[in-house]
Amino acid sequence: MEDVANPAIPRITPSDDCSAAGWLARGYALLDVRSPSEYARGHMPGALNMPLFDDEERAAVGTCYKQKGRQKAILMGLDFIGPRMSKMVSYAKKFESPLLLYCWRGGMRSASVAWLLHFAGMDVTVINGGYKAYRKRVHDYFEQCTLNLLILGGRTGTGKTVLLRMLGDRGESVIDLEQIACHKGSAFGWIGESKQPSSEMFENLLFEQMNKLVQHHPYAWIENESRSVGSNFIPLPLWERMKQSLLVNISRDDAYRLQHLLRCYDQKDADALVISFEKIAKRLGLQSAAKAISLVKEGKLELAAKIALDYYDKCYDYNLENNASPEIVNMDFYKCSDDEVARALIEFRKLRYGQRD
Repeated sequence: MEDVANPAIPRITPSDDCSAAGWLARGYALLDVRSPSEYARGHMPGALNMPLFDDEERAAVGTCYKQKGRQKAILMGLDFIGPRMSKMVSYAKKFESPLLLYCWRGGMRSASVAWLLHFAGMDVTVINGGYKAYRKRVHDYFEQCTLNLLILGGRTGTGKTVLLRMLGDRGESVIDLEQIACHKGSAFGWIGESKQPSSEMFENLLFEQMNKLVQHHPYAWIENESRSVGSNFIPLPLWERMKQSLLVNISRDDAYRLQHLLRCYDQKDADALVISFEKIAKRLGLQSAAKAISLVKEGKLELAAKIALDYYDKCYDYNLENNASPEIVNMDFYKCSDDEVARALIEFRKLRYGQRD
């Protein structure tokens, strides 16, 4: 539907220095007035859903607009929302801050809700172009980002995720793909994690994290991943940049790696481990997979983990041999603690990019 902008209600447009985190930091309460299913597919991180229409109502109004025209659609919409206008106002008044609204394109839905809240005496602003403009900003960011990446690689069990989070805790610039994706990256990566975000939401969360980093540092650590992290995919421009970036390949002793895997999975449901071994049965070899599953059922997780490590080592070594990175720096940390490894990685970063501001 066409825009119905009210000149009394201010509008702002997503730009290079604007993000959901930026708007929230400026004191806005961010409200998404799209339908629940639209919000569930993806929204600005930190936004709350205050739908003008539910999914069925939105579909009905859209059909009416196409078949009977704008005026009939408006009347139908008013029939739907009229009885709950007071509830929308009451909900919005709970926020003791200015309100920032958006719909799909910054059109009738956000303008209508903004008019209602403005009429009720609230401080309201509409995002020009709506969620569609925000998504364009996300895509443009990945295309144009100049952040220097340090890829943290190593065989399965070297504790890359633990190290990455230790680096973040010590003030290093870090992009945590697995935390955003709620997945550890392998066939076992879903175990112990919450439901993954949609691919759209994954991109939004990743953009917000990276956009915040680039304002303070010229670099960021990021774990060496395949393009898919569970069901989420790293945006292609970022993935291409990762493949062209410096790779810091760390090695640790097998005893550490085995114990690290057991720490990650030994308290988890054995059925989940069985399901994960079944996922890679053909690649692992049916005989090896059957043996690993039998060991899991017997509670012999260390022996099962050794079978998994052997498989993933072969995969990683093959990928390392065929890695197209312009520079690979190998760092050995046998018998070293996580703290010692983290300190060494920070010293390496300082040599490349200097002291952090």
